[in-house]
Amino acid sequence: MTDITTHRPAGRLGDPALSLADDPRADPRMVAVFSALGIAGHADDAPMDRTAGRENLLGFVAAVEEGFEGLFAALAGSWAPVPGVVRETREAAPGVTLHVHRPDGVQGPLPVIYQIHGGGMVMLCATGPVYVHWRDELAAAGAVVVGVEYRNGGGRLGPHPFPAGLDDCATGLRWVLDHLDDIGGTHAVVTGDSGGANLALAVAIKARREGWSDRIAGVHAHCPYVLGTWDQAPEHLHSLRENDRYWLNRELFPLLAEVYDPGSVHVDEPTCWPARATADDLRGLPPHLISCAELDPLRDEGIAYHRALLAAGVPSAGKVDLGLCHVGQILFREAMPEVYAAAVREVVGFAASVRPRAGSGAGTHPPAAR
Repeated sequence: MTDITTHRPAGRLGDPALSLADDPRADPRMVAVFSALGIAGHADDAPMDRTAGRENLLGFVAAVEEGFEGLFAALAGSWAPVPGVVRETREAAPGVTLHVHRPDGVQGPLPVIYQIHGGGMVMLCATGPVYVHWRDELAAAGAVVVGVEYRNGGGRLGPHPFPAGLDDCATGLRWVLDHLDDIGGTHAVVTGDSGGANLALAVAIKARREGWSDRIAGVHAHCPYVLGTWDQAPEHLHSLRENDRYWLNRELFPLLAEVYDPGSVHVDEPTCWPARATADDLRGLPPHLISCAELDPLRDEGIAYHRALLAAGVPSAGKVDLGLCHVGQILFREAMPEVYAAAVREVVGFAASVRPRAGSGAGTHPPAAR
C-alpha cells in the first residue's frame, strides 16, 4: 500500500520510526485521545515470546487485561448513559450468561444482534463499560442485543483454552435462536470485534459443520483477529508491518494465540483460526460484513478473509474505515461521534437488511446442550 499523501510506502513500511501520532493518515481526534492517555507513541515491547511457558504467558495476559480494562474505563468513563434501553440477564446454560438489551416500549419483534466481546479470546468480559454501552447503543437504534459471557483462554474468566469459549458462544447463540419469540426477535445476526470477531466467524463455521448455519441470518466482524499463529509475520499481510506498534504490537498476537491454543494443537483448525478455512468450510454460509480499520495491524487478515468468503460464493461486503486504529470504530464515542454513530448504523442496518433463512425460526432445532 502507498500513502497518497507522501507517495511512499504507507506507515512504517515507508518510515520505520513512524508512530501512530506521526502517521499522516491517522484521524487527529483519535491521536488527541491517545496523546492525552500517553499511548500515541510506539506500543511497548512484549516482555517474552510464545516459548516463555504457560504460567508466564497467563501472567502476561492477566497484566494486559488489567491494562486494557483501565484504558476502556478511561475511554468510557464520561460517556452519557443511553436513554430508553432496558436490560435483563438470561442463562443459556450453567456458566453461560446472556445480557439482553432492548429498546424500552417498542412494540413488535426486532432483529436480534448476538454480540461477542473482544479480547483475543483470552481476556476482557461482556460487562466491561465499552461493551455495555455498545450494546445499549445498538439496542436504542432498533434491535434486541444479546451479549454473551464466555470462558476466556486466560485472564479473570480463564484459563479455558480452545474450544471452551467457542462452545459457550455456540451454546448462547443456539439458546437465542430457540427463544426468538420469547425475547422479541425476528432473526439473529452475530457480531464481534477483534477476538470476538474471530469467535463470530468461527461459530458460523461450527454451525455449518453441525447443520444449523441456516438459522443464522448474517455475520458482522469488526477488525477480526483470525490468524495469530505465526512466528514470523506473513509477508502477504503487509499491515502487520505497516501498522506495527500503532497501539498494538504485533508481537502480542502469537502470545495470545499460545494462551488460546497451547502448543498450537489446533493451528490448522478453522473454528480456532478462521483464516485457515477452505472454500469447503465457507461455502453456504450466511451473508457477512467484514469491517476493517486502516491503521490496524490486523487489517489485511480481515481483508483476506472477506476475499476468501467471496471466492467460496458467500455474500460478503468488505470495508476499511480510514484513519482508525484497531477497533477504533467503537472506542471514541465522544471524540469521534460521527465515527461511532456510523458504526452503530452499520451493525443495526446490516441486521435489518438480512432476512431469516430457511429453518431460522424458534424451535426448529432442539435446545442446545452444553
